[in-house]
Amino acid sequence: MKKGNRLLKIGAIGSAIAALCCFTPVLVWLFAVVGLSALVGYLDYVLLPTLAVFLVVLCIGFCQRHRDRSR
Repeated sequence: MKKGNRLLKIGAIGSAIAALCCFTPVLVWLFAVVGLSALVGYLDYVLLPTLAVFLVVLCIGFCQRHRDRSR
């Protein structure tokens, strides 16, 4: 498998999971069930940078895939 395709898959899956947890209360429900509701206030400090990192990985994968196809 080419590196660009691998980065695309990692970026897409990671971005989807991070976006799901950022924009829906999935983790809030999970933390409430487990009993870690006190940590809900810190989720934004972790999830938004994680989403940004995965979006950057996705963009790098697109660039590498485009560069490989143009050769």
